[in-house]
Amino acid sequence: MNLSDSRTAGQPLARLSAAEAVFNALRTDIESGKLEVGAKLSAEAALAQQYGVSRSVVREALRSCNALGLTMTKTGRGTFVVANRVAKDLVLGQYSALDLTEARPHIEVPAAGLAAERRTPEELDGLRDIVAAMAAEDDPEAWVALDSSFHAGIARASHNKVFENVVSDIRDALAHQSEMLNMVADRQHASDHEHQRILAAIESGNAAEASSAMREHLHAVGVALDSILSQ
Repeated sequence: MNLSDSRTAGQPLARLSAAEAVFNALRTDIESGKLEVGAKLSAEAALAQQYGVSRSVVREALRSCNALGLTMTKTGRGTFVVANRVAKDLVLGQYSALDLTEARPHIEVPAAGLAAERRTPEELDGLRDIVAAMAAEDDPEAWVALDSSFHAGIARASHNKVFENVVSDIRDALAHQSEMLNMVADRQHASDHEHQRILAAIESGNAAEASSAMREHLHAVGVALDSILSQ
């Protein structure tokens, strides 16, 4: 299966589509039993050659397999199949999806409200730049980095050091979650619109609307996670 041969409207397959295709192929092989529990996956370089993609695309796909609890990557040993069904919770670096789902509304909703009241002109410009860059970004890895920067920027603009430090602490987990949701649940476009609404409320200085927009964004993320875990 060589994904580099695929074309959409005469153009090379987008990187996200390539990573999604590799992920879907691996997931199908694992859930069907073609790759049995305990099996060791081929090395990144071999998988890249097999699918006709770059090693970075393979790494994105493997991170999602790991997050779903289907595989585990052991440093120096490789990636192994550890389950043939999606886990009841997702591992996202240091934290789980459940950890984030439970905690984020208590941190980021009030932070968004405070940001609407307290953001400086410079902080607002920074958030505008991030949202504009996200809307134009077609590289999934770059988009994920911008996504975590947006949420961190709102926490900074709240001028509450607790919110700022907590969001900074969970930033890597947020990036893992965004990457996985974009690949498995196709969340990127919806997230762009939700971020634009959050930005508009912060821009207008409407604390209640900023909190509401952030709450709805986090709810949509939770729904997407639930849909993955219930498969």
